[in-house]
Amino acid sequence: MSDYKAKIAAELRQIEVEERVRIVYACESGSRAWGFPSKDSDYDVRFIYVRETDWYLSIFEQRDVIERPISDMLDINGWDLKKALNLFRKSNPPLLEWLQSPINYLEETTVAEQIRKLLPASFSPRSSIFHYLHMAKGNFREYLQGDQVKIKKYFYVLRPVLACQWVEERGTVPPLSFEELVHELLPESLLKHEVLTLLDRKKAGIELDLEPKISVINDFLARRIAYYEEVAKQAPASGQKQDQALDELFRSALREVWGPGAV
Repeated sequence: MSDYKAKIAAELRQIEVEERVRIVYACESGSRAWGFPSKDSDYDVRFIYVRETDWYLSIFEQRDVIERPISDMLDINGWDLKKALNLFRKSNPPLLEWLQSPINYLEETTVAEQIRKLLPASFSPRSSIFHYLHMAKGNFREYLQGDQVKIKKYFYVLRPVLACQWVEERGTVPPLSFEELVHELLPESLLKHEVLTLLDRKKAGIELDLEPKISVINDFLARRIAYYEEVAKQAPASGQKQDQALDELFRSALREVWGPGAV
């Protein structure tokens, strides 16, 4: 991991030079951040960046993402800060996950922390539940039907289902750690035992491919997906928009990155 951290840091600095941007935050996303990577999992690096002030002073819409081809286990892409803040207004779950990732590659400004401070009032339970429910339904339908299933895909349905439960019960952004979700939300039972056994196998590096389905997990997932189909419709729609605060955050970020005269 340490070798890859150095490689990731070098790649991020190269992006800053090539694109003439400053990266204000970079983190790990996906299975490594969730705590169940495979031995051959890519490093899913996500970042937020700021361009020079003049770039924003244009009558034309310009590309607001930076993407690099997947290479040598590195999957790196990022969003312009203006795009990120507009998605934050909508309580975008992937962005909220980035902001609390346990694996941080770069955070040399106060920008990400300023965004985090606005999160409690901005969080939309409905947006979050719909996002995780959509993820769970798609993976459940595609990978976990029939007598033989792609066993590692259980994690990609269990985690979003448990994230829905967290949002319903606690009304906050669910933690990234799959293990934390399991221990906090599942009572001691055969279901919890089977889930943790599966997690232990994954952590041990055992390749999980086609195997007989685990009925107790399948039954749980089917019930919970049906349940959250109804819960999602009734969940609180959104928090405060905080548009003035986000505008000021954007301007202060430009000043912090490029100097007091930037805005």
